[in-house]
Amino acid sequence: MPSSKNLSPQQLSALTALALSIPMGLCIYFFKPVWWIALVSFALVFLGSYGLILYTLQTFIYRKIKLIYKFIYQTKASKKEEFYYKNILPQKSIDEVRDDVENWALQRKAEIEMLQQNEAYRKEFLQNLSHELKTPIFAIQGYVDTLLGGAIDKADVNKKFLQSASRNVDRLVNLVDDLDEITRLEMGEQQLIRDGFVIQDLLKEVYESLAFKADEKGIRCIIKKGCELPLTVYADKEKIRQVLINLVDNAIKYGKQNGLIESSFYKVDGARVLIEISDDGAGISEEHLHRIFERFYRTDLARSRKVGGSGLGLAICKHIIEAHGQTIHVRSKIDVGSTFGFTLQSRKD
Repeated sequence: MPSSKNLSPQQLSALTALALSIPMGLCIYFFKPVWWIALVSFALVFLGSYGLILYTLQTFIYRKIKLIYKFIYQTKASKKEEFYYKNILPQKSIDEVRDDVENWALQRKAEIEMLQQNEAYRKEFLQNLSHELKTPIFAIQGYVDTLLGGAIDKADVNKKFLQSASRNVDRLVNLVDDLDEITRLEMGEQQLIRDGFVIQDLLKEVYESLAFKADEKGIRCIIKKGCELPLTVYADKEKIRQVLINLVDNAIKYGKQNGLIESSFYKVDGARVLIEISDDGAGISEEHLHRIFERFYRTDLARSRKVGGSGLGLAICKHIIEAHGQTIHVRSKIDVGSTFGFTLQSRKD
């Protein structure tokens, strides 16, 4: 027997008609105890009640439900949808219709929450971008105004101010270049020139290019013991060089004095290679880990501005790795250090 909470219009009409016709049949049999008259009366009352109740339900209730469905899907009904409204929808119980509406409401709620979240990110991004642009612009403006105010005639000042203005111009150019690159990566306009190369050799080149920065803080850059065996990957070498430079440079910036940067390489499922860059710096708190790859997101605003950078490095890394069809991740613990890892395709067969 169907559940009373999940009755179709036909079942509901039949039960209601039955509830009316049984007492009517019994009453007629009580006053005129002829069984065939009572049976005919029962049948006529049942059929008449069933037809009237079903017509009422479908005309005055399911017509409204049909409008609700059209509102939910916000579309002019196609022939297929009209068939659904005419033949399938009337078979649904009120509870099934309620479930459909509740599911639609949950979907709309999730979409609204996502839109609100995206709007919050957009506002935060614009605020951060404005700050990143204003800092060098105001600095350049200050130096230029000072020079125009008479400092240009002072040989011991004008060169210093011009050099400072030039550094801020370079910062602006780098910021614009990074924004341009991340935009092209997001739009899929960056063409990848894939080739096979040994990933350890590329990392050694990156270590050498950043050796001066590492030496200033007494940081040692090594390859983990047991990971020296050459592994060939199939990727855009220059793009992966950029990823490694960003990750190693960050490890140097945020690493501790006389610390260690250790890189490791592992074969994964025969089709990919996992590359990890680890440091023993201050680490990143768990609350920031899920947003660390967002544009301009900084875990420590004051310290991050002090060490420099556009705030786009990790976002660019993420987009480059995803453009290769791979993933990037981070593990970190306060006062222990951080490990950034990503996968690349093994050498093409």
